[in-house]
Amino acid sequence: MTKNKKIEVITAYFNELLPNVGTELIYHKDYELLIAVMLSAQTTDVAVNKVTPVLFSHFPSLNDLAKAEVEAIANDIKTIGLYKTKAKNVKAIAMMLLENFQGVVPREKEQLLTLPGVGNKTANVVRAELFKIPEIAVDTHVSRVSKRLGLASPTDNPDQIEAKLRKLLKKEQYISFHHQAIHFGRYHCLARSPKCYECKLVDLCLEKNKRLTP
Repeated sequence: MTKNKKIEVITAYFNELLPNVGTELIYHKDYELLIAVMLSAQTTDVAVNKVTPVLFSHFPSLNDLAKAEVEAIANDIKTIGLYKTKAKNVKAIAMMLLENFQGVVPREKEQLLTLPGVGNKTANVVRAELFKIPEIAVDTHVSRVSKRLGLASPTDNPDQIEAKLRKLLKKEQYISFHHQAIHFGRYHCLARSPKCYECKLVDLCLEKNKRLTP
């Protein structure tokens, strides 16, 4: 099966299985999403959703975050990985948004990448979620699913996977595929115990040890 045919089969199944999925990060303001995505690096959305309501209740505005002590921010997010570095980034992001962008989250990737702790994945998520700009963000779930289904090579890094997905998908599919691949990896194609026995894509999977029974 060609990769073009394979992506058709995969997207059709994703649309059947996961027709209306989106981000699971909880946010109410644009900058809250930006900060939440930055915080989610090397931790789970569930863990982030436990700390951000506390953080944003203690510091309900960008001004409050910019003026906050790093130690106070760190105390609110100390249950997530790399919290000390991330606390510094939260304060620095708030300060830079106020000083350089009039308190508004920028839509241009080059500008987003100037913010502390914001890399390519975070910038892509923010652009897709806030501005509906066609982007594909490759996290651990998207990476695992893409490699198992033969859309990427086992040794590909996130940038290489992103480039390959961009070629295979239509632009209007980027955002939906990103969310669907995340949910598929998070709840179906798990890292340690994938639910192969209920997956209609099992014949496309390159995993040698398929789990065909619950």
